[in-house]
Amino acid sequence: MTNSPAAGMNFFDPAFLADPFPMLAFLRASAPVFKFDAPNGRAMWFVTRFEEAVQVLRDARFSSDMYRAFGGPRDSNVSPLGLEKSMIFADGMDHTRLRALVSKGFTPRFIEGLRPRIEALTEALIDQMQPKGAADLMADFAYALPINVISEMMGVPQKDQELIREWSNAIIDQTSVDPQRFQKLDQFAKYIRALIAEKRSNPAQDLVSSLVAFTGDEDRLSEGELVGMMTLLIFAGHETTSNLIGNGFLALLTQPEQFEKLKADPSLVPNAVEELLRFCGPAFATTPRTALEDVEIGGQVIHAGEAVNIILGSADRDAGQFTDPDAVDVARRIERHLAFGHGVHFCLGAPLARLEGQIAFGALLRRLPNLRLDIAPGDLVWRGNMVVRGISSLPVRF
Repeated sequence: MTNSPAAGMNFFDPAFLADPFPMLAFLRASAPVFKFDAPNGRAMWFVTRFEEAVQVLRDARFSSDMYRAFGGPRDSNVSPLGLEKSMIFADGMDHTRLRALVSKGFTPRFIEGLRPRIEALTEALIDQMQPKGAADLMADFAYALPINVISEMMGVPQKDQELIREWSNAIIDQTSVDPQRFQKLDQFAKYIRALIAEKRSNPAQDLVSSLVAFTGDEDRLSEGELVGMMTLLIFAGHETTSNLIGNGFLALLTQPEQFEKLKADPSLVPNAVEELLRFCGPAFATTPRTALEDVEIGGQVIHAGEAVNIILGSADRDAGQFTDPDAVDVARRIERHLAFGHGVHFCLGAPLARLEGQIAFGALLRRLPNLRLDIAPGDLVWRGNMVVRGISSLPVRF
């Protein structure tokens, strides 16, 4: 569309990634549902307002199989990691079947049972940082905590965590050109397959062993689905929580009155986590949905076969839903936000992310009350893609 209000915008521009919110506010006001012609020639619809976002997310006429939009079936081998065969790109009974296989590992009751271990990991990480008086909050804490938690849940050896971080960066970071990116993705896929083979030979009490046990049955889990699900759980199980902690602390440290309010009343921490998820949640947008028939959203007709992407980070800044949405208010009472999505694809790991966030923020506020930025906010380097948004490092002093 030559007259699109988003004409010329680049979602992968580092400047947009660093501060997308002025442009998104303009789009919510002028074009809450708009069609964007990407440089590669593919057109895609974007939804920026809360009401329309919820409408799309709960409408079964939009398929989560984004590969429909790009001309390929979901069961094709699109990438070595097999993410196209995971539950986030499945619809209907396929989605129900895949989600059910891992849901027992993410129930609120099971996750609450992890609290003592998460608290112990959190205290140990702070013990390592505290004597130094300075740290990179991302590398030394925000990444380290969730990767340890998900690794223990899944049975991933601790020695492999740095490799997983490197491979995860290759998945997420589309703001730079890494000549070895596809080689890293292939290495990750080979690692996943080797881990599957190890768990087949030596099963243990972990999530990967449980998933491996569900292969071979036509009604359960295919080998390709197993690879895709493991990739998704390892990647999403740490990447989003890492960015919740990093983005959240950056928001607090740049709005110090809210930081002080939270220190003065730690009982607000659970509430603050919900507010920070709304304000700067790591899930910036959904993966594309594909219209299965013509659907009218926000006065625009999205035709069958066209792709639509919901910008969650914009919907959660909608002034029609939230008062003063561009400010953090740790005491804000939020009835709902879209940081974990909505509908049947609501994030399976939400209970784990919430628990890790609450423990992390509470412990850091208690033990490092003088925490402050050691870098100008404008010098921070943002990383991400259309789906996930976070900072590469967060130098702090305390």
